[in-house]
Amino acid sequence: MSRPVDDGATAVLEVISPGLLSTIQDLGRPGLENVGVPIGGAADPVGLAVANLVLGNAPDMAAIECTLLGPELRVLRDVTVGIGGADLGGQVLRGGRRLPPGASHRLRAGEVLAFAAVEPDLGCRAYLAVPGGIDVPEVLGSKSTSLVGAFGGLQGRALRAGDRLQAHIGNAASAEVPWPADLGLPAQDAVVRVLSGPQATDADTAGIPETLAHLLGATWEVSHDSDRRGLRLDGPSLASLTLLADDPSQGVLPGAIQLTPSGQPIVLMPDGGTTGGYPVIAVVCAADLWLLGQLRPGSTVAFERIDAATARRAAEDLRQLVATAAERLSARLS
Repeated sequence: MSRPVDDGATAVLEVISPGLLSTIQDLGRPGLENVGVPIGGAADPVGLAVANLVLGNAPDMAAIECTLLGPELRVLRDVTVGIGGADLGGQVLRGGRRLPPGASHRLRAGEVLAFAAVEPDLGCRAYLAVPGGIDVPEVLGSKSTSLVGAFGGLQGRALRAGDRLQAHIGNAASAEVPWPADLGLPAQDAVVRVLSGPQATDADTAGIPETLAHLLGATWEVSHDSDRRGLRLDGPSLASLTLLADDPSQGVLPGAIQLTPSGQPIVLMPDGGTTGGYPVIAVVCAADLWLLGQLRPGSTVAFERIDAATARRAAEDLRQLVATAAERLSARLS
């Protein structure tokens, strides 16, 4: 059992069953890639923001990231929770009250919150927020769990049965409010926008332009070997690309699409490495990074190339959508 954080926080939830992979995440640790620390954080930062904002929290507060099969949690005191991201079947046991994402929900002490996926073809991760955020120590400026580094969150690991999660709930929202915008989630036919990678026109590496064209012209299936480090994509082999044996390592970020020697691409996720020597043939635009976090194994994805100006507009449009919704929520909660 984890050691409580002795800073005035209150135990709010107790883990009965941790689910498939449940971790504490905020927006991660950007700015430390030069010393080998992955950005990490929520695989779907929009889902995290929604779960927090419906409570009146800041959008980047630490919450539980639930993957495919969510946890079963005992409510230790009356609390209002926020749920964002995919619908993994949130419900109160012994009564069956549904707790859909994109809303806040009041829970009573003694109730048991569980997840039983009701939309198996839609989305991969849900986010469960509590007022004031999950209270764990900051490590390198973030409360996120780094599974690859074994630090942050609760002792650098996924949640376990018996863990008690604490929070400062003095600012708990009493009203149950819905998220006032439609973000949508990718189903089995997601289209993700990309920019050409840094080697897309590299004359020293044979076959790059042709390989990028093949990447864009195919439909890819998310492999069951995918995780928070990267989405492995199954589809036509791109092995015709000649990889230079002496290619130096380069800095990489989440969203980079690397081509491995096997000919199968990998899309880097938040826990992916910070350097790599595989060619980066395309990069997912910032506005679509959250979609990657909702692609479940077996789902399909196609890529659409856009230019830098379009990518900047898409990022601003997403920022404005979330900001406008947050303003509406603030008015309701004040």
